[in-house]
Amino acid sequence: MKKPIFPQLKWSIFYSFVAILFLTLPSCHDEVKSNYTFRAMIPVFLDMNTVREADILIEPAKPLDSPGKIYIYGDYLFINEPQKGIHILDNSNPSSPQTLNFINIPGNVDLAINSNFLYADSYVDLLVFDISNVRKINLEERVEDVFEHMYSDMSRSTILTYKDTILTSDSEMMWGWQGRPGRWMTMEMAASSDLSGASQSYGQGGSMARFTLQSGHLYAVDDYSLRVFDVLQANKPKHLKNIDLGWGIETIFPFQEKLFIGSTTGMFIYDASDPSDPQKMSMYEHITACDPVVVNERYAFVTLRSGPMCRFGVDELHVLDIQNLYAPKLVKAYPMLNPHGLSLFENYLYLAEGKHGLKSFNVSDVNTIDTNQLEFLKSMKSVDIIAGPKSLIVIGADGVCQFDYSNPAQLQKLSCVQVRNPVIV
Repeated sequence: MKKPIFPQLKWSIFYSFVAILFLTLPSCHDEVKSNYTFRAMIPVFLDMNTVREADILIEPAKPLDSPGKIYIYGDYLFINEPQKGIHILDNSNPSSPQTLNFINIPGNVDLAINSNFLYADSYVDLLVFDISNVRKINLEERVEDVFEHMYSDMSRSTILTYKDTILTSDSEMMWGWQGRPGRWMTMEMAASSDLSGASQSYGQGGSMARFTLQSGHLYAVDDYSLRVFDVLQANKPKHLKNIDLGWGIETIFPFQEKLFIGSTTGMFIYDASDPSDPQKMSMYEHITACDPVVVNERYAFVTLRSGPMCRFGVDELHVLDIQNLYAPKLVKAYPMLNPHGLSLFENYLYLAEGKHGLKSFNVSDVNTIDTNQLEFLKSMKSVDIIAGPKSLIVIGADGVCQFDYSNPAQLQKLSCVQVRNPVIV
């Protein structure tokens, strides 16, 4: 005769009940909590009229608290402090950069330089500084209300912005990067331009840029649109138009009278041969993810990364054939850890892997990039990169470092500008 199963079932229920009591009743052991220290952007409302009434100050050199965008112009290195302003360094000797001064610009995120004139956003306004003498900088022009998407109430001149705050929590937060301030951010904050444009001289920035210069025009992207400015008279920018791009726009990179625009859903290519009226040529669509881009004559290199602010996408490097700009084609996708910005120099690609480090590749054969990795510097947290004329400049959570890359296969560290109080998560 079969044994009844009910006694076994009763004992199962009894043991389950005991387990629940064990897990839920108070314990005599000390309670251990994990605290997380993080940098957050807390939403606040400001009156733009009050912001404009405050003086734009040129302050003495000060320590770097949180690195943002980087930009090279001549022998100078410009480092944005998100929402606060711009540090200026004498970088004539990359082994020993010297901090000169700091431009206090409320609400600043992006920058670009044209013929000794620095363009910088200040919330909804575009500011123009004469930097022909970096020790005596002057505010030359303020173009109001060109980034009006930041207004929460334009009729009242009220803007929604975010205050940089250090917080501690006993629960994990979700982190991400945005060129414009988002709800929560890490230390990762990061203008690309070619050197064309008649007699004008432009600077050089990274792949995470939202400002760029080409053919006597300044182009600026926000989450939804491309703004076009005539800067043929460098100190008097004229806002020409806004071009609707959809949503999730992140970065812009110019190359040979074309604009390559990265978004969370794909890469746009615009023909800027008529610089005042760019025309859409094509769009390469990909899975939703954060997406900076750099290009050469034949290929576009696009990084896709996952994360809360990146719609939980994939972590890959995409190589696109752009010989037909009206129909870019995916050549190959390579898995990465968490790729951010990137920079090209000849046949070498430098790729920022966020907290995981810095990678370099030989990309002379785009079909074998994965087998042609040159280095992986795991200690170099990196968000964006500029392959400059004197050094490879890398920005990350801990600061801005420079490398000698004359031997592309073996980077030699030259210097680092460290963050004063790095946040350890």
